[in-house]
Amino acid sequence: MAKFGIGQAVRRVEDQRFLTGTGSYVSDISLPRQCHGAAVLSTHAHAAIKSVDVSAALASPGVLCVLTAADAKTDKIGGIPPFFMPEAWGGPKGYATLRPVLADRARCVGERIAFVVAETEAQARDAAELVEVEYDPLPAAIDVEEAAQSVAPKLWSDNPNGNIGVTIAFADKTATDAAFAAARHVVKLRLYNNRVTATAIEPRAALGMYDAANDSYTLYTASQDPHGIRSSLASAIFGIPETKIRVISPDVGGGFGMKANLYPDDVLVLWASKRCGRPVKWTATRTESLMCDTHGRDQVIYGELALDEAGKILGIRANAYQSLGAYWSAAITAPLFFSLMLIPSVYDVAAVDLTTNAVFTNTAPTSVYRGAGRPEAIYFIERLLDRAAQVTGIDRVELRRRNLIKPDALPYHTPTHQNYDSGDFQRMMDRCLELADWNGFEARQLASRKAGKLRGRAITPYIEIGGVFNERMELRFDPGGTVSIIAGTHSHGQGHATAFAQLVSEWLGVPFDSVHYIQGDTEKVAFGRGTFAARSSMVGGVALRFAADGIIAKAKQMAGALLEAAENDIEFNKGMFTVAGTDKRIPLTAVAKAFFAPAGPVLKFGLGLDAVGTYSGVPGGAPNYPNGCQICEVEVDPETGLVTIDRFAAVDDLGMVINPAICEGQIHGGIAQGAGQALLEGIAYDGSGQLLTGSFMDYGIPRASTLPNIASALEEVPAKTNPLGIKGIGESGTIGAPPTIVNAVLDALHPLGVEAIDMPLTPSRVWHAIQIAQQSAETTVAKGRKPPSSP
Repeated sequence: MAKFGIGQAVRRVEDQRFLTGTGSYVSDISLPRQCHGAAVLSTHAHAAIKSVDVSAALASPGVLCVLTAADAKTDKIGGIPPFFMPEAWGGPKGYATLRPVLADRARCVGERIAFVVAETEAQARDAAELVEVEYDPLPAAIDVEEAAQSVAPKLWSDNPNGNIGVTIAFADKTATDAAFAAARHVVKLRLYNNRVTATAIEPRAALGMYDAANDSYTLYTASQDPHGIRSSLASAIFGIPETKIRVISPDVGGGFGMKANLYPDDVLVLWASKRCGRPVKWTATRTESLMCDTHGRDQVIYGELALDEAGKILGIRANAYQSLGAYWSAAITAPLFFSLMLIPSVYDVAAVDLTTNAVFTNTAPTSVYRGAGRPEAIYFIERLLDRAAQVTGIDRVELRRRNLIKPDALPYHTPTHQNYDSGDFQRMMDRCLELADWNGFEARQLASRKAGKLRGRAITPYIEIGGVFNERMELRFDPGGTVSIIAGTHSHGQGHATAFAQLVSEWLGVPFDSVHYIQGDTEKVAFGRGTFAARSSMVGGVALRFAADGIIAKAKQMAGALLEAAENDIEFNKGMFTVAGTDKRIPLTAVAKAFFAPAGPVLKFGLGLDAVGTYSGVPGGAPNYPNGCQICEVEVDPETGLVTIDRFAAVDDLGMVINPAICEGQIHGGIAQGAGQALLEGIAYDGSGQLLTGSFMDYGIPRASTLPNIASALEEVPAKTNPLGIKGIGESGTIGAPPTIVNAVLDALHPLGVEAIDMPLTPSRVWHAIQIAQQSAETTVAKGRKPPSSP
């Protein structure tokens, strides 16, 4: 088992089918008599729908039916509720919305107005163009800060707080005011965390089938959380028992949080299937994805950092505005909390006064996107710290070192009520400095200067929280002695079929390649929470450990009978049951087969060998706190504004490492997405709410050439909050990368007087910032003052 057990870089077993084109995605699935759907989307960001004329569409070739909001009312189709609200996490009550599957009032561009079903996708899309919608345009609130004002157009007339959905705070105002009053230095920043979207390689797709014989539904959907989808469909949409709905999420090509929730399109294919009596399929175009998928980030934050004369952090203030979009959608509550809770990061901070305002805007709904609030928090504190280093004159590394939480201070309770159980933050930073060759920077900077480029660097220690909610995992042997993992989690790129098989292979001593993995089907998996928020390795892994313990305990009784020994004399090690003090032994696989014997004394032990394990994270249980450090060096071409990431180093503490190759893949992918946000990505609307980034011609995404080879190292400081010592890794790269890259660019541009640029740092934005700084420097020189110098 040494080759395939815990800690081994086993190649992902899933990759065989993905690389050979034999994966099975929703768009690959076709059912008999299948037809196709297309949605009519609102062209207005805010408008009342006066009428919807579907007569021309119904007369179009191949059209089977056209659904509207009036039909939804007739058929009693419910609206989509939020996954959970702030009060579920101990926060104040928020303004909850129900999102209609077909709207009679448009609150964003891309709102579904009608759904056309035809024999072919082309016929459905052609007919959708013939649906005539009469709009009564209304004033729109697009900018998050403007929407928060009392005079802004209201999206929800019965919301007593205008467009504010909730205000969440972690605050000791008295202590924080005292800290700022005593401060020697105070630095202030306004930061914008740009709106982005997941751009998963597989667009969302849904295939719905209604079975009239059983009055039941089957939905194939590209989802991270099939059981959550089933629960919402049953309780909120159709008002039927969950046993009447089967949800299948086959191979899923990337999720990143965007595919974790129910969409109107999932409902529409099921509803239309019942109306038409045939399966209905829908697949998003890339433009529909950019317009209608949930987005992430979109936060404006004003912050202050108070420090004493030695650079010790005394207090932090923040007031943020986070866009909800048109609806309180999915799990948007999570980033509202995490964007405040993680602001203290790995630093010893005594006092905070932190507030965020969730604001409705006439834009696509926002929800969780890889990191979900943690990137906003770390971006905020790290941008402030680099600014503080400039103001105080203290070296940026030394400033951070003076404020790091020391190992002997753990467990450490933060002012935002997080309890860090483990970590060695200084060790992570020192290891990253070594890996990045921090001391060799000056020589590389000189070489860049000779080539006409500006070189900058930055360092970012960070921390996050993983292990949310609870999970269920099952182990089941078949009559041939082969074991299956029936997983409540859902792998869509994380490599669960490999990593979980490694755990089972080591714990039960069964061959790695004999472990079968089942997920993503609510008829095969009793229940599960899916995969998101760096949760699966801990809550899924510990639940699997408990299931393995259950298998061993149950099999020990049978082994005792087969070996003719008392159960207390039976020992288990590396897949073998033995009688203590003897050479009598029997493998677990043989014991498993005995549970299926048709006759004999073993029948008293029951039929079949299986066990279930469950485990809870937060809320209710204890989370884990993955942490690490990233260092980046960039080159900036001052003539064009082009930023090149030249070097990147990352050190991550993720507790017990199951598979280092998978972990490093997660880190690299996360850094790539963080780089995309820092340099390229940005969902943009004009003042009327029209989407300006409706294709990859306008919405930039990172390519292979965006990143250098990443120097990566894994450190194991076991978590003390779970039996395996595991910490998550799925989101870490995305959390540290944006501030690391942005601070490195600003470091390169500091000699020119550039102090701030909002993400994404496109060549155009960087070039314009250089021009403005140079004009300001020329004006300063003309007035007899000295321009800024290199740090």
